[in-house]
Amino acid sequence: MGMQHDDAAIPVAEVQHQLEDLFRKLPSDIDLLFFTSPARNPQFTELTRAVLRMLREITSRIRLREFDIDHDLARKHGVIAAPALLFNPESCSLRWYGAPAGEEGRTFIEILLLLGRGAVDLSLPARKVLDAIDTRRDIKVFVSPTCPYCPQQAINAVKAVLARPDICSLEIIDIQCNPDLADRYDAHSVPQVWANGRLIALGAQSEELFLSSLAKLEQQTVFIPDETAEEIDVDLLIVGGGPAGLTAGIYGARAGLRSVIVERDLLGGQVATTPVVENYPGLTQVAGKTLVDIMVTHALEYAKIFPGEAVVEIRPGQPLVVLTSRRKFTAKAVLLATGALPRKLGVPGEARFFGRGVSYCATCDGPLFKGKKVVMVGGGSSALTEAMHLANIGVAVTVIHRRDRFRAQDHLVRNFEAMGIPALFNSQVVEISGREKVAAVRIRKDPGGEESTMTVDGVFIAIGYEPTVDVARKIGVKLTAEGYIGKDGRHRTNVPGIYCAGDVEGGYKQIVTAAGQGAEAALAIFEDLVNPYWVKGKTGADGS
Repeated sequence: MGMQHDDAAIPVAEVQHQLEDLFRKLPSDIDLLFFTSPARNPQFTELTRAVLRMLREITSRIRLREFDIDHDLARKHGVIAAPALLFNPESCSLRWYGAPAGEEGRTFIEILLLLGRGAVDLSLPARKVLDAIDTRRDIKVFVSPTCPYCPQQAINAVKAVLARPDICSLEIIDIQCNPDLADRYDAHSVPQVWANGRLIALGAQSEELFLSSLAKLEQQTVFIPDETAEEIDVDLLIVGGGPAGLTAGIYGARAGLRSVIVERDLLGGQVATTPVVENYPGLTQVAGKTLVDIMVTHALEYAKIFPGEAVVEIRPGQPLVVLTSRRKFTAKAVLLATGALPRKLGVPGEARFFGRGVSYCATCDGPLFKGKKVVMVGGGSSALTEAMHLANIGVAVTVIHRRDRFRAQDHLVRNFEAMGIPALFNSQVVEISGREKVAAVRIRKDPGGEESTMTVDGVFIAIGYEPTVDVARKIGVKLTAEGYIGKDGRHRTNVPGIYCAGDVEGGYKQIVTAAGQGAEAALAIFEDLVNPYWVKGKTGADGS
């Protein structure tokens, strides 16, 4: 039954004695319905019978009834395969398609013990996540007797069903016994979890991560416990959970500052939606979401993170008062790491093909298009710089600009023209099309409005950025002519105690530079809190 992993096997008699002792202490009986078919998986059926026979010899807590799969009870309970075990079918929807063999023997025994105890020992954070789910969850966990990680994931699902039988059902499916079901869900790696027809987890998870994945119906790789406190006092509050903010949280906490990170949207910002990152030092190629998970996990070692929480007001003073959508913070310093978002074209196909041919970063994604044909939309310095970068790495790029001349710096225009990169002026991309990825763009020529179609493999868009400065503007932080936050060499703004870092400052829009600025800002804040510049009557960004 796979009850242990030591090199020296425990004698069968000792295993039976241990099980007798465990079952003797259970306060509740366990009802089992066993459905079989002489034509389906006879070897798995006989193995299950043998295990059940052994268990009934050592405990009277199990009440077993066996039926053919054609029995009315099988239809009542929706049994679709044999052998099948149903556990306490009148109080919960928990079934097993397979045999309790190998590693899955551990799962089977633990299910029986959970049912016999009548209590589920979920952690408090996990219970909070589960209690917040208010719609139906139909769960399938695919397992194998040879998988040492499957029991953990299966028991996570069992606990969810036993704790919330009102909304959760579970089928544990042995892929060796039921290859047809495995093929139907393409479940050829285990453990694998589906809920409501969606793949929500691959591999084993902690119960908190499992329940978070179940709640959001997509795989979660980082669990952040919910914080219920209505007022929190900190040294450093960081607004924004992108590379700058996460790095600032690490450096601030390591310097001894009580640091928290508040993020209203997606942790990681633009990085989280970047398919592949190939220019972050130390990681030759990494999915953007994976890089974010690494950063978030690291930051959580030092700082508390408050995801899905918007900052609605900052009141300058000492201390600074920060009101979010959920609570009140008091802080000695606030770092604005709110980022900047690329401007969108707003044309059909742009959102659909993001990450599948549409990109806003030639430095990030350009190497993926070497030897292919793309267009660069834009006519400013960023567009020409990125177009030249693409050409230098072997991408066939054409620039499309809606005006009759470029708006870039003169030396960039001269360099661009010297490279012989083709350009279409007075032209606009009005649609991006394809099937699974970008295949063409529709271009409108002005004046006249004539339209044509160009076959391309990718569309790069560089029409500027929109810095996220709504919070900064509300508290009187000075902005640059380009709309970014103004700051001095130590990331100070003109408002005492308010700092900035990352893309919201302008400059290069790269993960590594944002992270570096976050580290710089956190160290500057530490030094300033030890010796506050504002006490001496100095200001930050304007130097007056």
